[in-house]
Amino acid sequence: MTLLSRTLLVTAVLLAPLAAGAPAAAAGTGCASSVPYAAGQGGYDTYRIPAAVTTRAGTLLAFAEGRHDGAGDSGNIDVVLRRSTDGGCTWGPLQVVTAGHGDTRGNPAPVVDPRTGDIVLVTSYNSGAVTEARIMRGEVTPEQGRRVFVQRGRDDGRRFSAPAEITAAVKRPDWRWYATGPGHAVALTRGPHAGRLVVPANHSAAPPAGSSDTGQEARYYGGHALYSDDGGHTWRLGFVDDSYDGAENANETSAAQLPDGRLYFSARDQGGRSPGNRLDSYSDDGGATLARPYAIQHTLDDVPAVQGSVLQLRGHNSPLLFSGPSVPTARRAQALWRSTDAGATFTRALTLSDRPAAYSDLVQLDRDTVGVLWETGSAGPYETIAFRRLAVRELAS
Repeated sequence: MTLLSRTLLVTAVLLAPLAAGAPAAAAGTGCASSVPYAAGQGGYDTYRIPAAVTTRAGTLLAFAEGRHDGAGDSGNIDVVLRRSTDGGCTWGPLQVVTAGHGDTRGNPAPVVDPRTGDIVLVTSYNSGAVTEARIMRGEVTPEQGRRVFVQRGRDDGRRFSAPAEITAAVKRPDWRWYATGPGHAVALTRGPHAGRLVVPANHSAAPPAGSSDTGQEARYYGGHALYSDDGGHTWRLGFVDDSYDGAENANETSAAQLPDGRLYFSARDQGGRSPGNRLDSYSDDGGATLARPYAIQHTLDDVPAVQGSVLQLRGHNSPLLFSGPSVPTARRAQALWRSTDAGATFTRALTLSDRPAAYSDLVQLDRDTVGVLWETGSAGPYETIAFRRLAVRELAS
C-alpha cells in the first residue's frame, strides 16, 4: 500500500463514527475529526509526540516532533506546530518552532501563561549522534546529553522566540536522562500559587558507585517537576521522586490541577517490578513536593506501558479525564477514562477506535468541547497524528 493510500485509509477510519455505545462528536461543529500530521508529508518521515493547548483567543495549537530520518527517538528532529482557528477542523501551514539542525529537539510541553496569554514552550535536547541508551549509561558529555530549553510564543502562536537554555536551574548534575512531559504543561488558576507554570518531567540517575546494576539503568528512572512563578522567565526544580528502588519507575508524566487546587500527576511506569503500567501522585503545594510517593493506579491497568494524558474539565463537579491505549499488552484501541473522585479511581468512558494507538494529549477547546490529539494508523500507531472532537456532556455523564 502506498503512503498516500495508507493516509487516506487512516483518515477514513478516523472520520467514521465512534465505537458502539460511544458519544458522537460535539454537535454543531461541522466536523468530527481531522489529521494534522501524516507520515511522509511536510518534509518529515514521521511525526510523533503530540501536545496541544488552546490560546486565549481560542486558537488550537498542535505541537509534535518532526522526525526527518525515521521513526526513531534520536537523530535529526524538529519541534513543529500547526494552528487551527476552527477548533481542529482545518489546519494552517506547518511551522518549525525549534529546528534540530541535525540534533534532537523534542518532548514539547506547552502551556498558556494566564497573566500574559503568551505560549510558554519547554522542550528537551540532545545531540543527534547519541541515543537514550548511551545517555542512560553515562557515555556522553554534558553538551551531548539531555538539556532543557524554553521559548515564548506570541501573536497567537505565530511567532516563537529562540530557545533559551534553563538546564542548570532544573537538572541535577548527577542526572543522565531528562524529559519534559510530553504533553501540555499546567498553569495554576487557584490557591496560593495561582499563575504558577508547572511542567511534569522525568529523569534518570546514575547507579551508586560500586553498584552491580550495570545494564539496569531503567531502575533509576524517577519523576520530578519544574515550575516558574514569573511566566516562564525563570525556573526552579520542584519535587523529585528519587526512590530508585525498581518497584515503580516513574517516567513520562502528565499533570492536571484538581478543583480543590491540588495537582494530580499521572506517570508511565517504565519497567517497574510492581504489577501495573500507570503510577500517580498528588501535590498540595503547587508541585514543590509530593503528598505521597508514586503508587500504581490499578483502575488504569488496561493501559500498556505508554505515555498518557490527563485533563481536569472546567466546571462544577466536572470529571478528571485520562487518555491512552486500552489493550494492556499492545499499543492500540485509544480510549478515554473519567474520574469523579479526583483520580482515586477511573472508569472507561469511551473507545475512539480499535486501531493501533500510542501517545496522546487532551485539550479543552471551549466549555462544551474536548479534543484528543493522538498517534494512530492502520498498520501501526505512527502513521498519523489525528485529532478528534468530543462533547463534554457525553464525557461527564
